[in-house]
Amino acid sequence: MKRLFTIPLALMLAVPAMADMAGETYSRWVDDKGEIRLPENYRATWTHLGSWVVADPKAPGYGFHDVYTQPEAVKKFQETGKFPDGTVLVKEIRKLGSGKLTTGDALWATENAVWFVMVKDDRGRFRGNPHWGEGWGWALYEAKAPQVNVSKGYTQDCLACHIPAKPTDWVYVEDYPTLRTPQ
Repeated sequence: MKRLFTIPLALMLAVPAMADMAGETYSRWVDDKGEIRLPENYRATWTHLGSWVVADPKAPGYGFHDVYTQPEAVKKFQETGKFPDGTVLVKEIRKLGSGKLTTGDALWATENAVWFVMVKDDRGRFRGNPHWGEGWGWALYEAKAPQVNVSKGYTQDCLACHIPAKPTDWVYVEDYPTLRTPQ
């Protein structure tokens, strides 16, 4: 006797939704007007892409930089060389601590200073919104009020630093060893 197996409709509908990063991102961290929220608990559940230190206190990026994204975005990037629609990149910049340790002079991260958030947008969802363009949503948050995007707009506050990364979709992918090395 042959048995027929059926998959419940609810399960069939859930599978594409789980695979759809954009659906998750745009319902969770971006509202219907294009306002981006700083994701919570990203350090505990997202993948760390890379770190670097800007040690010059006069430099605009002074501090310890860490960048995180969703694990699914890493997997897709490793497969295709591109970030999928709905990818969220969180770059936190923390203040520096320093001192002599048994291993030598050291620098380390202390409290948060700012966060930069980029959200991949392949569909041009928020035309006319000053925080969206070049295939991304852009936001800037300060430690004193991490729920408020203080950016005036991506062309004014974000794009100039990313011009050298235009050939790699505005992201400095060479800074992220996790993207080069399969997990």
